[in-house]
Amino acid sequence: MIDVKVHESNNCKVNHIDAVELIVQRLVDLLDESYTLSRRSIALLMMQDDEEIKNIVKNKQPQKWADIQRILDECRIKHSNDIVVQISKAYQDKAGELAKDCMKINNGKNSSISNFLNWLTINPFTGIPLILVVLYFGFYKFVGVFGAGTVVDFIETHIFDEFLNPMIDDLVNGAIPYKWLADLFANEYGIFTLAVKYAIAIVLPIVGCFFIMFSIIEDSGYLPRVSLLMDRAFKKIGLNGRAVIPMTLGFGCDTMATMVSRTLETKRERIIATFLLALAIPCSAQLGVILALLSSNPSALLIWVLFMVFVFVLIGYLTSKILPGKRPDFYMEIPPLRMPRISNVLKKTYTRMYWYFKEVLPLFILASVLIWIGNLTGLFEVFINIMKPFVVAMGLPEETAKVFLFGFFRRDYGAAGLFDLQGDGVLNGRQLVVASAALTLFVPCIAQFIMMIKERGWKTAVAMGAFIVPFAFAAGYVLNQIMLLLGSH
Repeated sequence: MIDVKVHESNNCKVNHIDAVELIVQRLVDLLDESYTLSRRSIALLMMQDDEEIKNIVKNKQPQKWADIQRILDECRIKHSNDIVVQISKAYQDKAGELAKDCMKINNGKNSSISNFLNWLTINPFTGIPLILVVLYFGFYKFVGVFGAGTVVDFIETHIFDEFLNPMIDDLVNGAIPYKWLADLFANEYGIFTLAVKYAIAIVLPIVGCFFIMFSIIEDSGYLPRVSLLMDRAFKKIGLNGRAVIPMTLGFGCDTMATMVSRTLETKRERIIATFLLALAIPCSAQLGVILALLSSNPSALLIWVLFMVFVFVLIGYLTSKILPGKRPDFYMEIPPLRMPRISNVLKKTYTRMYWYFKEVLPLFILASVLIWIGNLTGLFEVFINIMKPFVVAMGLPEETAKVFLFGFFRRDYGAAGLFDLQGDGVLNGRQLVVASAALTLFVPCIAQFIMMIKERGWKTAVAMGAFIVPFAFAAGYVLNQIMLLLGSH
């Protein structure tokens, strides 16, 4: 038990070691403009390589920026990344002092149980099997089988395919005599019959199930423990355990995860994380649809998982070797484990679903309108014909080309198109695995690409996109050849 009493404290200043205080004072002396934060806070943030604060100071004091930059360079050369650790440790020590003044900890039976559970989650011999159990029951069974299977099947088949879509087709075709105009709202690529169907019948149930599970894991305090366990493995690809958070968020929405990657310590880590999110991390809707497609064939699902992990590790490792920089440090506060509160889980799930649906429905409608324009002008068919040789080279039928074109508008939009092809019996088991892998690796959706430009700059974003497109097709080709050699059909 922890009893907390709130009280006033006038002694909240954090004192650092003399070497750090000397650099802070030199920087403070040069900061003569007015800022929202104190000059001391500005100096400490610049020493921790906060790019946003550095840009603000550079814009406000261009005449003194050279002197400020020289001090920061001296600090980096002398202390390297240790300066960040020293500053963080000083804050933690001060927080500990303040906590002792306002908390009373009663150690009892619950504490021993909590300590045992904590040991289970952070010990590699028990923690890694526990992660696999969470992935199997939480994401595969709940999101993949129940959400993307049972719920999606009921809504799509019984509500949309059997009732809503036929009714809308009849109403629109009866009210609008011009087929080219009726196609905008109904029929194969209509706003109501395709965009709304994909958003509500396929994407929303899967996203909802994913966010429920993610909120439970987040509210329990388990996520930082996963970061701790994965730190050593992530260091092999130029990241540290902290990168687990944006990577995990990427399984919800890669756009949001790209924005969260700004919390990583160095520019090098942020670039690697953004690249891997764009290339190898499927968003929740795309992941859910792929799980639903492959869940009936466990060996196919295993091949897809192993292939995606291999690509993730290989590209991350090569990128970390190409980009210069020091091996990242890792430090993170581990909160206590607790039973998730239903109210917290429901609030987080609702907020995320509401935000996601507000984002996804307009983009699905926009994609449907662009497809309608493309069909009307013939551009859509031109792009499909350009992509056909590439999908055929991967051993896929020509109909798959439109799925990849859908994927450019939204990753989950393309995955939903793949879901339809599988339902029509167009793809066999091998083709389904190849298409799922290539589509997962394919270009990030428009929203994520815009966020990449905003966070990393247009040159970096374009360079990533220029690599991802041919790599996705090449990887699909290699995977198809491997499966053919293994006798898979």
